[in-house]
Amino acid sequence: MSIKKMKKEELELLSYKDITNLLLEESKKPLSTADLFKKINELLELSKKQYENKIGEYYTSLTTDKRFILLSDGTWDLKNRHTSDKVVKVIEEEEEEEFDEDLPKDEEEEEIEEDSYDDSDDDYEDDAEEDLKDLVVLDEDELELDE
Repeated sequence: MSIKKMKKEELELLSYKDITNLLLEESKKPLSTADLFKKINELLELSKKQYENKIGEYYTSLTTDKRFILLSDGTWDLKNRHTSDKVVKVIEEEEEEEFDEDLPKDEEEEEIEEDSYDDSDDDYEDDAEEDLKDLVVLDEDELELDE
């Protein structure tokens, strides 16, 4: 059933996010926050004042809903239409570029080697040796004699 064919009473039972999901499914293309909320206002017959008072809250609700993704051009789309490998590749490239800019090649390798050493076990070993210094080891024969 098309969202435009739904009765106002049916739409009022849905959240703004659910209506947004239906709008994006039908539109087949990304839409801006303002366009989406205008369509919701038209469907629910809300006033201009209600639009102005609730658009900020509406935007925040979209950012917290995992069904939607905010694209670089400021439009919203359904997350299931986009592959996550594109996002991961962009992040990895940015991190590599930042790292390369900060250090010359040989310093970059040295820093990686220094950072990869974990000395947290050294402290533990020192404490364990201190705790065990008064420990006495008994043979099985000595244990039987004590009983």
